[in-house]
Amino acid sequence: MTATIPTVTLNTGTRMPMLGYGVFQIPAEDTEQAVLAALETGYRMLDTAASYQNEEAVGRAIRSSGIPRDDLFVTTKLFIQSNGEKTTRQAFNTSLSRLGLDHVDLYLIHQPFGDYYGEWRVMEELHAQGLARAIGVANFYPDRLADLILHNEIVPAVNQIETHPFFQRQADQDFMAGRGVQIESWGPFAEGRNNLFTDPVLTAIASAHGKSVAQVVLRWLTQRGVIVIPKSVRKDRMAQNMDIFGFDLSADEMASIAALDTGASLFFDHRDPEAAIRLGARTID
Repeated sequence: MTATIPTVTLNTGTRMPMLGYGVFQIPAEDTEQAVLAALETGYRMLDTAASYQNEEAVGRAIRSSGIPRDDLFVTTKLFIQSNGEKTTRQAFNTSLSRLGLDHVDLYLIHQPFGDYYGEWRVMEELHAQGLARAIGVANFYPDRLADLILHNEIVPAVNQIETHPFFQRQADQDFMAGRGVQIESWGPFAEGRNNLFTDPVLTAIASAHGKSVAQVVLRWLTQRGVIVIPKSVRKDRMAQNMDIFGFDLSADEMASIAALDTGASLFFDHRDPEAAIRLGARTID
């Protein structure tokens, strides 16, 4: 594992880097070069999903890089249309084939809809067989996460959720921590919404440390114990996003950022029936 990136130990004993490279919304035709650039920069954790439709490109980049498999941490995700016990294993095998790997380090249920109980039973089997070294979920609010934990054998290792300065999820993180579930952020920069990159609080803190707003946001998250997977297709920004562990934010600075929380999603609320309908109706090839 890359020495400059700290790791956390998941409830399976698997060690996961605190910072990785996400490929959401990178077109398949650009993904291979982007992932190769990230790996050359020093990233060793890669996050993709069946619904991103770029798993094959991620796999090609892994093979082209020449980096030993054991030095990498690879996450992919199961989408809703592959729900239930009958199709989950098939969907997993398809992802594994597209990636060209014999196992993944983390396999996530991508959305808290459909027959996620059936999916979880199959994922428990995949974990027992060593095909998924850790299993977890994404976008689960505490009520659904508690329900899944109470009625199954394996506690999810990770819950990947929208987490950024304007939707901080501290209560959710506290709930997860009490049950051995690691929080992971998607959208750490809120895709630039609410003028994140010019926010006066964040820019003042960045100026004080000689860092960018992006670096301050990533440091704020990792200092909270939140795993991050920022995305950029520019190699200079990939390097900048990695260079966040050589400084610490003060308690006052952490408190100033905490005051930015709006307590609401900037994208969509998974508890909204309309969101469930839209996501449930979406299909992927």
